[in-house]
Amino acid sequence: MKTFYQNQNGLVAVNDWHPNCWVNVETPDKADKKFLLEDLGVPESFYNDIKDFDERPRIEIENGWWLIIMRIPLKSDDAKLPFYTVPLGMVFKDDIRVTISFKKTEMLDDFVTYSRRKKIDISDNFDLVLKLLLSSSVWYLKYLKQVNQKIKLAEDNLEKSIKNEELQALLQIEKCLVYFMTSLKGNDILLHRLKNIRSQRENYDAELLEDVEIELRQAQETTNIYSDILTGTMDAYASVISNNMNNIMKQMTSISIILMIPTVIASFYGMNVPNSLQENRFGLWIIIGISLLFSTFGVLLFRKRRWF
Repeated sequence: MKTFYQNQNGLVAVNDWHPNCWVNVETPDKADKKFLLEDLGVPESFYNDIKDFDERPRIEIENGWWLIIMRIPLKSDDAKLPFYTVPLGMVFKDDIRVTISFKKTEMLDDFVTYSRRKKIDISDNFDLVLKLLLSSSVWYLKYLKQVNQKIKLAEDNLEKSIKNEELQALLQIEKCLVYFMTSLKGNDILLHRLKNIRSQRENYDAELLEDVEIELRQAQETTNIYSDILTGTMDAYASVISNNMNNIMKQMTSISIILMIPTVIASFYGMNVPNSLQENRFGLWIIIGISLLFSTFGVLLFRKRRWF
């Protein structure tokens, strides 16, 4: 689906394309692809690069066309991977300005709404790139707050009962943080490359550039903190599980030893050889008493050593 926006004290949707308007294409179909490649002349190689979900943030120039790819966060309905990142590509040349994403995201709609509320206009192509980078960093932080809530929920469930489901939930969150960390590093490298473009150094808004750097750095630091916390939490619960297993094995071993005492005694007196109790009518009770005595002694000894 393609949408056209123009500057009118913020980004306002219009019906048709005109020079210098922003064309935002999300989940493009065949008609959208035809419009991009044939009507606007977007290089097909750029289109295919953006389509690759593993594409890293980078800058490329081909026949006067610019391709700038950043990675933006996305919330999914998949319980196994609640958050991940996707490439957002910006392609521009002269009066043509296009962004392409093969996934529907909350970020772009929010970016348009925010521009209207704050009456923010887009001065040029690189200004749009920086503002999209800033918006993506803000959305990383929003999703990181939700990730933190999921971590706390999983920890609360693990305190009640250590189950595979809660541990798997932590593993899924750890996977999300890895995606975030890798994408934020790529966006950070992209920002440094944008700053070093000679033809644009004097045109950048210094305040906007500083805001992008601050938000991007904060998102990276927050991701690292949550990742370290999650790693420590998982290590701690792994130690708890191992310790619980050791306690269970120790208790099972103790019970086996206690049950083995009467078995050994009964085995000795059950041999087909003469003994002092074969004619005694209380022999059975004497053997049972001896077994109970030694078993009780064993239980007291293990309890003293805290094996029970």
